[in-house]
Amino acid sequence: MKQWLHNLFVQVRFRKIRSRFFAAMILLSVPPLAILGYISFNIAKETLMDTNKQTTQDHLRTSSEVADLMFRNVINLNRSVILNNDIRDDLRASRNPTAEEQSLIKDRTMDQLQKMINSNFLDSRFVDSICLYDLRFEAYCLGRSDDAGIYKGENKYEQIEQSDWYQKAFKRQGGVVFFSSNILGDKSNTFSTVKLFRDSDTNNGEPIGLLVINISKSIFDTIFTRNIHYSGEFLAIDSSDDKVQVIYPKQSKMIEQQTNDNLEATYRRLQDQGYLSVNYENETTGWIFIHVIAMQDLLKESNKIGWATALIASVIGFIALVISFIISGSITKPLLQLKKMMVKWTTGTRDFDETFEEDEVGAIGESFKRMSSVNEELSERLLHSELKERDAELRALQAQIKPHFLYNTLDSIYWMATLQNNHDVAQMAISLSESFKLSLNKGKETIPLYKELKHVEHYMTIQNIRYNNRFQYIEDVEPALMGIEILKLLLQPLVENAIYHGLEPKVGEGTISLKGRRDGEFVQFTVEDDGVGIEDMAKTEQGYGLSNVKERILLYYGETSSFLIASEPNAGTKIEIRFKYQEEGGAGHA
Repeated sequence: MKQWLHNLFVQVRFRKIRSRFFAAMILLSVPPLAILGYISFNIAKETLMDTNKQTTQDHLRTSSEVADLMFRNVINLNRSVILNNDIRDDLRASRNPTAEEQSLIKDRTMDQLQKMINSNFLDSRFVDSICLYDLRFEAYCLGRSDDAGIYKGENKYEQIEQSDWYQKAFKRQGGVVFFSSNILGDKSNTFSTVKLFRDSDTNNGEPIGLLVINISKSIFDTIFTRNIHYSGEFLAIDSSDDKVQVIYPKQSKMIEQQTNDNLEATYRRLQDQGYLSVNYENETTGWIFIHVIAMQDLLKESNKIGWATALIASVIGFIALVISFIISGSITKPLLQLKKMMVKWTTGTRDFDETFEEDEVGAIGESFKRMSSVNEELSERLLHSELKERDAELRALQAQIKPHFLYNTLDSIYWMATLQNNHDVAQMAISLSESFKLSLNKGKETIPLYKELKHVEHYMTIQNIRYNNRFQYIEDVEPALMGIEILKLLLQPLVENAIYHGLEPKVGEGTISLKGRRDGEFVQFTVEDDGVGIEDMAKTEQGYGLSNVKERILLYYGETSSFLIASEPNAGTKIEIRFKYQEEGGAGHA
């Protein structure tokens, strides 16, 4: 598990410190804000919905109370008609009237109904029409010309008796029944109330007629007008027959006028369509008053919280990026400076101008600068120590030879050879004496070039005496270089190497050439022979002579100097050395 987490961390880990800062600041700022915004939005949403439900419930209750007052006026109108003795007497007399009596009964009944409508004691503002039916279903209507509506023809009696509204009114036995539509079926903007007219003079209260009052649906405009500032839609529905029928408004945007859904199914459908519904049952009619509003309209304010939170999160995220950019820059900049210093240090730079702040990274940078300076001093000390060590070794070797004893002995050999007329021995003795003098050079490290060349000439003289003049020496050095100071024993070992390893193994005579040139700020010397050459170049590193000269040149003249060997078997060898030349002080010292 730990290994899996480690591998996951390695995969998602940013390589750059600045990228890590960006990611950390974003993770620490944006997700908490998003979570806070989400929680705030949902809390605001629930609070807004609960507040809306409670407020709407209160308003629906108030609207229902207003409706109860208006519906009681209708009920009172029903009672006034029923309690009118003249109308009751006319209904009793209408059981078997003559044509003349029927005409008189109709006129009296209509007159009584008109007086009631015009009475100040009853509120009949929303009464569209009143119809009073006797037992033969002869109608006495006020406010409409068609007495029977959809019930016409010879079988009118059977149609009315079999109708649903008649059966409900008959079962109520005198109670006022509210219907969601006009029972006569001729007006869609009205609904009806029906009351069975019973004879109070009989013991069992036999029915003597029906009272139908049609009410204009504009009554709901008055009921819901006080809520006109509300968003959404107010509805009045009838669900008494286990199916929903919209009473008001005439056309609803949210519910069909009549569906086969029951009330619960209607509520679920509204919820699925994104509506919030609050309902209240009217006590008088049993109808349901509903307020329906789209959730997106209701949650406009809470949506503002979401947008505001998103905006704030974006701003804070941007600020976090800026801050992380600044902070990470304050860390990565000195780190990049430190990296740059290290790269310079690898190329030989030891003096640095970079400055650092007084923090942990700055402390590392300053420590590196001090370490570089100390390392440079130690390197110089080590170089001087090595030079002194080699100089001491050379001086020790030289000290082992007793100079004065050697000079006196060679001088004696010279005079003895001269007296005996042995000129070769005399010449060898004097050349060897001069060679030793130039090698010792009174203990100094450098020697003028012309003396080093003299050393080479004495050495060649000795070798030609030994080998019966087999070797030809050609010297070609620019006169302007004769006075410069060079490291002593720099050229003679190269000539000696050419004789012992190149010309001596060769059959017959051989030639050695020594050239000296100035090349810009460099001095270049070339020693070339036409001897047997070198088959294995690796052997040049094993011998003491060439490797010693190469190491001395590198130590004394520095990295800018060079020591090159080129050779071909049976074709000869060429050695080239270069080092910087200074006008005033001669060849430059490393």
